[in-house]
Amino acid sequence: MAVADQFRVKSDFVLKETDANRKVLGAAVTAQPDAKSIDKLQTFNLAEKIADLQNVFVASKAPKLLIILQGMDTSGKDGTVKGVFGQINPLGARTVAFKAPSQAEKDHDYLWRIHQEVPSKGEIVIFNRSHYEDVLISKVHDWIDDSECVRRYAHIRDFERMLAETGTIILKFFLHISKAEQKRRLEERLADPDKHWKFDMQDLAERKYWDAYQRAYEAAICATDSETAPWYVIPSDSKTQRNLAIASIVLEKLESMKLKFPPANPDYAKIKVE
Repeated sequence: MAVADQFRVKSDFVLKETDANRKVLGAAVTAQPDAKSIDKLQTFNLAEKIADLQNVFVASKAPKLLIILQGMDTSGKDGTVKGVFGQINPLGARTVAFKAPSQAEKDHDYLWRIHQEVPSKGEIVIFNRSHYEDVLISKVHDWIDDSECVRRYAHIRDFERMLAETGTIILKFFLHISKAEQKRRLEERLADPDKHWKFDMQDLAERKYWDAYQRAYEAAICATDSETAPWYVIPSDSKTQRNLAIASIVLEKLESMKLKFPPANPDYAKIKVE
């Protein structure tokens, strides 16, 4: 079974706290001695293979790859960017971290700022949060009602279908962290002065809406999963398991594309460099 199939969201998808700590891949499954180090090394090797294939991806100048990372605060979006995509050439890749919209962005439709950041030919773009915020935080805080939320699901499906039909490969990852693990990570940041820069009081405010966010994620994921823009639910209590799963899925997708360098230019054989 392909790794992607093990994490693809199911039609009866329900978020469970216990699923956030599932061990599905690598040495951790059989509790081998030093499993964490073994799995970290495997992830590093996968990341290097991704970087190698990125060279061909950029050279081919045809496909476009959009990676979407969504998850609760501390679920590891930044850590995924570093651990899985840290080896790729930044000349052919971008990470976009969507924050609260500016006034100019608010004056347009909510997908306007998103569309400006999608990948061009031969480019890999990673969304650290995305257009899904507009059916998550907006719904949780009742900034939009149920009818508007359903309309936005339809907008998103149409938007992602349009991207797919015009050559963009889309992979969407929900980083599933448990409430207990989020508590531990927030406390770790508070206890270490060198990690205070990572702490945001807003994280505590949003934590109070934990259950509402779980339901909002379930609804959004079920409403927007498709064959051309699939959702993968990644257990993320373990940072090592999280990175190993995402790296495996991304590499599988790149390998399935049968990427090739463009044909050699025969005229170049006649050129002499003095």
